[in-house]
Amino acid sequence: MSDGILLVDKPPGPTSADVVRAIKRRFREPAIGHLGTLDPMATGLLPLCLGAGTKIAQFLAAARKSYEGSILLGRATDTLDVTGHVVAQAPVPEIDAATLERVARSFVGPLLQQPPMYSAVKVGGRELYKLARAGVDVERTPRQVEIHALALAPDPEDRARVRFTVDCSKGTYVRVLAEDVGRALGTVATLASLRRTAFGGLSVADAHPLDDLLALPEGAPLPVVGVRAALRPAREIAVERDLAFAIASGQRAALCRLPAPGPADEIAAVIAPGGAVLAVVAAEGPGWALRRVLMPEATQLYRG
Repeated sequence: MSDGILLVDKPPGPTSADVVRAIKRRFREPAIGHLGTLDPMATGLLPLCLGAGTKIAQFLAAARKSYEGSILLGRATDTLDVTGHVVAQAPVPEIDAATLERVARSFVGPLLQQPPMYSAVKVGGRELYKLARAGVDVERTPRQVEIHALALAPDPEDRARVRFTVDCSKGTYVRVLAEDVGRALGTVATLASLRRTAFGGLSVADAHPLDDLLALPEGAPLPVVGVRAALRPAREIAVERDLAFAIASGQRAALCRLPAPGPADEIAAVIAPGGAVLAVVAAEGPGWALRRVLMPEATQLYRG
């Protein structure tokens, strides 16, 4: 069994769940899950948590994400991307770089997004996409997300398309952002293409195409990112044997012996003697709170 994060460069077509099933079936991995769902049309970085990597999924899921792609102006669809049915059309106005820069700046910062009907969000116990397929439209509660950076540029080959890069918070629907950008430009719009380029400190440059992974010879190790590397750039705190035992035993008083969190610290990886990640702690007031022990066996390793 592999332990860590497998970085997959997802091709267009399969769902994120399809990728998980393919890897699980091919390599017989008993514990596996994915971070940050990608729509079937989307490509790019899909981190898979394997083995012990599943224990840190909660600490990676909230990471900022980066995307690149294109927006098709003049056309709106029911799914908010080009795979859907056209529901409206409008003229495409003349747009210059200065206008795109102004519109991009207007979206940077916290904003409210209404989840699209074609999404996995549940209302009344049912996924929205199932209601949408049945022709039912329901009221959805807007959610606060944050756009950390957005750049828009004209497509030199197609005046009806706008290229973009975006750095955003967890929970951001880029399809909704594409629709809103079109509205701000005086027309309707839909997402034409999308590629995830980063997930926290993980980059698509280090990812492996799905077909290459599935073509690995029998018995070949999977190229996983180790648990310690996956948690970077979170702070690391190395501890000695006796403190490692106390933390692994769940002794809250032991956390007072750790260096105090700094202003930028949200979580920290507690490193046991030998270099493995013993536990993950979260900043809480002036000190730390224990969030997850990754090495419960440390109570035996470091006893006495």
